[in-house]
Amino acid sequence: MGRYRNRFILLLAYVIALLIIGTVGFALLPPYSLSDALYMTVITLTAVGYNEVHPLTDTGRALAALLLVGGLTGMGLYFALITSMIVEMDLAHVFRTRRTMKNIDKMKNHIVVCGAGRTGRQVIFELISSKIPYVVIERDPERADLVRELDEEALVLEEDATHDESLVESRIGQARGLVAALSADTDNLFVCLTARDLQPNLTIVARAFDAKTMNKLYTAGANHVVSPNISGGIRMASLLLRPQVMTFLDVVTRGGERPLLLEEVLVPEGSPLLGSSLAEAKIPEKTGLIVIAIRHGDERRGTFLYNPGPDEMVREGDVLIVLGNSQQIDKLRDALSA
Repeated sequence: MGRYRNRFILLLAYVIALLIIGTVGFALLPPYSLSDALYMTVITLTAVGYNEVHPLTDTGRALAALLLVGGLTGMGLYFALITSMIVEMDLAHVFRTRRTMKNIDKMKNHIVVCGAGRTGRQVIFELISSKIPYVVIERDPERADLVRELDEEALVLEEDATHDESLVESRIGQARGLVAALSADTDNLFVCLTARDLQPNLTIVARAFDAKTMNKLYTAGANHVVSPNISGGIRMASLLLRPQVMTFLDVVTRGGERPLLLEEVLVPEGSPLLGSSLAEAKIPEKTGLIVIAIRHGDERRGTFLYNPGPDEMVREGDVLIVLGNSQQIDKLRDALSA
């Protein structure tokens, strides 16, 4: 758009120059006053076809003819610039859409964010900080542009997330999770129903403004439902009752470039640590991490064993909750996958 701005400035300078030349030229022809000369210049440049203010001499007619040609040329340039700008904007939108779809087709193990309001953009910010790939579905162009301002490489589908086609285009079948953060609870309900039908193993997190909607969202297929009113009230009370604990949790749960992280690590199939006890695995000694809790993937699914003892066995599908920095977490993942 910068080059178009410069072109419009040049065109404006061209028109102003014609106005000055025409006004001065007509003013030099008696009996034209300055106001008569300006009026005559304007109606000549715009080719409106009004009668002459005063009869023109041959010199005056030559000046009027030159101004008429100059005015028609200026109008032609103006409409050419407008047309060119509109066409380029449309082509830019088409090319951006094609590029976005091409990049989305390559996505795997990503997060689909439905809705780019305040909550959705905060989710996107956290995903960017954690370097997690994501696709955004937002039908409001202004909100879509806000996401692109947040992340120039953001993959945004300007479509309605409640439509099946939009979720399919986001490659939900290859996604690891979905966030339903639309402005209406009913829309989030539709998204959960559709997403669960398209991807039965998908982890779905939904937002609910009305607490009465939370159970309906769980029924629709959401794994987790967050109510800003409820969670906000709990957080405010906790900040009053246990401020140091909340400060610590803020440090270890926000991710990004912070020195300390509270992270979950999955024990994959074929890990060399399978069948080892925590004492034998020596996770703190080898990585510097603290194992806060463990959830076994078989017999105690859904429950956590906090502060596990050294004799606790590592099994396939277990989830380890650990505390440390990003480099230490990467070391543990490498050790589990070696």
